[in-house]
Amino acid sequence: MTKGKKVAFAMIFTALLFTALFCGFVMGSVKLSLSEIIGAVTDKKEYHTARVILFDLRLPRVLGAALSGAALSVSGFLLQSVTANELCAPNVIGVNAGAGFAVILSMCLFPGMFAYQPVFAFIGALITTFTVIGLCSGRANSKTLILLSGVAVSALFNAGISFLSYRFPDVLPSYNAFAAGGFSGVKMSDIAIPAVIILVFCTAAQAVAPSLNLLCLGDGMARSLGVRVGALRIISLVFSAALCAASVSFAGLVGFVGLIVPN
Repeated sequence: MTKGKKVAFAMIFTALLFTALFCGFVMGSVKLSLSEIIGAVTDKKEYHTARVILFDLRLPRVLGAALSGAALSVSGFLLQSVTANELCAPNVIGVNAGAGFAVILSMCLFPGMFAYQPVFAFIGALITTFTVIGLCSGRANSKTLILLSGVAVSALFNAGISFLSYRFPDVLPSYNAFAAGGFSGVKMSDIAIPAVIILVFCTAAQAVAPSLNLLCLGDGMARSLGVRVGALRIISLVFSAALCAASVSFAGLVGFVGLIVPN
């Protein structure tokens, strides 16, 4: 694909993205007229209800969906690049399972700390990733080992989730809502810190993109061109986990985006 076509595609899809964001902002179950939308945006007192709908309900959901989509897409791309496997995604290496286990464990042991559920999800996702990295210690060059370690860790945490679900059935309704994922209850305060994490690590992922392009030529060729293959895989895993963890913390276990979009 020529540079001109790449720029054209980027412009078209950027326009489609902002169109989708705008539609998500102004469209919904409550119909608002153009005058109500303008009045809400300009902060006129008589349009207070419309302003609450737009800025307290719809805007956090729209921004949350955009941030989550970006985080999971870049996370999936990083994983697929370093494992050379187009079917690899954050949930495959156990990030979702680790986050889910941390959440259901917090519900069982600390039922009064429901407000800290995003924090537990973030910590669980990161612990899972560092566990995978620990299992690959000294053999980070092995794409297969990374994948198998992720599958094993994912199976372990899923077993833990099943055990806790059986042992504490009362927490299942709350956990199922988190596991299903979604943006219905997202507030601006929920996405403030994750937004910073997502923007930082998306920028960092852009910095390692040239090395990932070289990695696509094969490990041997990448090494001959100066790429530290093992270090690049570890760094990409950490970036991927941070992005996925930030998304999971407010969106729940939405995982399919990280598999589909990079392809």
